[in-house]
Amino acid sequence: MPQRPLSHIRVLDFGHYLAGPLTGMMLADMGAEVIRITPPGGTGFDGPAFDMLSRGKQALELDLKSDEGRAAAIELAKRADVVIENFRPGVMQRLGLGPEALRAANSRLVYLSMPGFASTDPELSDLPAWEAVIAAYTGQFTDMGLNRRLMGINPSFSPLTLASAYGASFGAMSVLFALNAREQNGGDHIEVPLAAALLEGLVYNCEQIEDYPARYKSPREVELDRREAEGLPMNLKFEELSEFLDPFYRTYTCADGRGFYVVSGSVATHPRRVLETLGLKDLADELPDFSAYLDTRDWPAEWSMRNYPVGASDRERVSSAMKAAFLTKPSHEWEELFGAAKAPATAQRFTSEWLHDPHALASGLILQVEDARHGLMQQMGNVAWLSGDEGAARKSSAAEADLAALLAEPERGGAGGQAGKGWLDGLKVLDLTNVIAGPTIGSTLARYGAEVTLVQPVDPSVDPWNTVVFGIHAQRGKESILLNLRSEQGQEALTRLIAEADVITMNGTDQQRDHLGLSPERLEQINPRLILVQLDAFGGPMRGPKSDHLGYDDLAQAATGVMLRFGGGMETPEEHAHFGTIDVLTGFCACVALGGALLRLNETGKGGVARASLAAAGNLIQAQFMYDHEGRAPFDEPSGRAALGWGAFYHCYQAADCWFFFAAPTERTATLARVPELADLAELPEDQLHAALSERFRSQPLPHWRAAFAGTSATAVPLSSLHDTRDAALQLETAGNIDLTQATFRVIRHDRHPMGRWCDLVAPNAVRPQAGRITIPGSAPKYGAHTRAILARLGYSAGETEAMIASGAAGERWSEKYLPE
Repeated sequence: MPQRPLSHIRVLDFGHYLAGPLTGMMLADMGAEVIRITPPGGTGFDGPAFDMLSRGKQALELDLKSDEGRAAAIELAKRADVVIENFRPGVMQRLGLGPEALRAANSRLVYLSMPGFASTDPELSDLPAWEAVIAAYTGQFTDMGLNRRLMGINPSFSPLTLASAYGASFGAMSVLFALNAREQNGGDHIEVPLAAALLEGLVYNCEQIEDYPARYKSPREVELDRREAEGLPMNLKFEELSEFLDPFYRTYTCADGRGFYVVSGSVATHPRRVLETLGLKDLADELPDFSAYLDTRDWPAEWSMRNYPVGASDRERVSSAMKAAFLTKPSHEWEELFGAAKAPATAQRFTSEWLHDPHALASGLILQVEDARHGLMQQMGNVAWLSGDEGAARKSSAAEADLAALLAEPERGGAGGQAGKGWLDGLKVLDLTNVIAGPTIGSTLARYGAEVTLVQPVDPSVDPWNTVVFGIHAQRGKESILLNLRSEQGQEALTRLIAEADVITMNGTDQQRDHLGLSPERLEQINPRLILVQLDAFGGPMRGPKSDHLGYDDLAQAATGVMLRFGGGMETPEEHAHFGTIDVLTGFCACVALGGALLRLNETGKGGVARASLAAAGNLIQAQFMYDHEGRAPFDEPSGRAALGWGAFYHCYQAADCWFFFAAPTERTATLARVPELADLAELPEDQLHAALSERFRSQPLPHWRAAFAGTSATAVPLSSLHDTRDAALQLETAGNIDLTQATFRVIRHDRHPMGRWCDLVAPNAVRPQAGRITIPGSAPKYGAHTRAILARLGYSAGETEAMIASGAAGERWSEKYLPE
């Protein structure tokens, strides 16, 4: 097999449970030599999911509590490039294997620590950081989505391991970027607190804008505001919610009884494509259609097809016509028709169906792997890959490592470097993306020192809810130019921008990519070292029947099984709670792919295409159950509106004063035996334990139970909300001296924002390097703010620039105000 992108990198994976092994799997999936270190007898989390996460790794058993095992680990570190661990703070230091010890043995080592909460956080660092504990404390289970709030369902448990998914993507990207900068910075110790990664992943649910214009609120948000203002209960039934769902953002029932999810608002052409595909062209012709960038006072009608949401006057008749049309064909026919029409939509599927879906298998989003213990397995595929890397679609189960052979190899130490530089300092990135997932790439790269130039069309094709409201975060740290790429002058300016770029980012299918003139062949002709970072909805390492279908975050949720699990079944599908659940993660995964591409570039001088997709990220947030094989245990993970946990020892409970999450997944009944008020329950059968614990926990306030479990592997933490977490972590931008390294959570109130309103945004503090430098990106500019300056830099005279703007080949603004009102 040809050399793979990371085949020159060796990783020691001390990870357990999920986040660490996931990070190791991402690196192994790109060709790194990953040695999985396990204690005698295993980690206690062994099983099919862990076997999947161990694929492509070498397994080595070491007793790290013994002198021999510790000495072997240090010798291995001398011969490694990366160490991954996700223990509680201090564990590796007590073993003599902390970052100071191992980096003293190998100064070029990149050491990644992934604790649940920041090691420097005096309040939280010692918490037993089980996945759901992180989710509960951060606020993932509270006020979970508009449906649940309107139905008065709070809290809502979800088995999706978002903290580990976001943390692993941050961990993998930071390792790869640090390796890329090793000649300048030497090795590094990087900490990625999973709770900080989770808050960054849910950034759009924490974003707050002063005097937020009502035009951007969905019908469900308007109803929430109305009920709160009038003191009405939140008691809607699920079937009543349809009245408050936008026609272009909801599930319909097809002739075969399967749900079909449409997410086609906000982009100027998509609502019309949907209606015409359904045979409703006459209806489309009747609906208002005008610029979404006008202020509402200048609108000629109540709403526009170019702007989400549909107005109240047309909502019922549009949705009724669409309901009737969908009932005329089965879901698989509609899926083909919508895919061909480039109208974003998909059939709802269970995760078990997705694991055997023809497109998922053909594209490599799902792989068939011959596992040593389970036989033929369907497993989630890569979440980040490089085009042309054949190994991305070939996996093998873990193999035993040969310790003697490993220790016989030469050490990998060498000259260090000067600390304090951004890992991507000087990297020039040309950003051609829109909405959330694509722009997340550039804004993430900016924190590491990349110089990002955003190119958008002169006439916007996406409404300001997606471009401006979401862009306040996703476009941070960029300069902005508007070009008409359908014009000869616009294309010529783009060619000049490409010539000066190191990296180009775009979100779109291969068809869209080639139509833009960004085919790999053309880019290689312009500059063989150029890297294109491409993400799309349903792409994988190989082509499949839906590779050119369009899609958004929610459609990946529907296709991969997230919505049916969260909602509880085909009759009650619900989007998973939060804006950008998969969008943001996909952007992070694309950064992982770029990290691999940069290392390959350093080794081979070859650029190429680095890729990720929404569907692949949909696999990642379901990693702990994204597998199937003969004899597999049932897909019985918690689902639906009544879910509050996973058994009595991993569950949401009510104390006398508030809701909290109780986690004792390992010691279980032994934990109860240590607490006097609960000791008598330790002998109860498990099917009686939940009810008994519920009653007992209600007898005392939460501080009592937190004290009772202190010092054990169990814990009880309050169910916070994302907004409470945000507000408690808030710092004013104008106050200066914003610290990104001490507390687990940090949020910045940008009180001198160019839009003229303050806004609250999660700070970029999920990645905390010792040597590398992290920069807080500047505020997102108004679209087109730098058009003249960029054209001048490209060699255009003032007269030429003026002529381009006058002809519409370039532009300086989409609207008079930063945020249309």
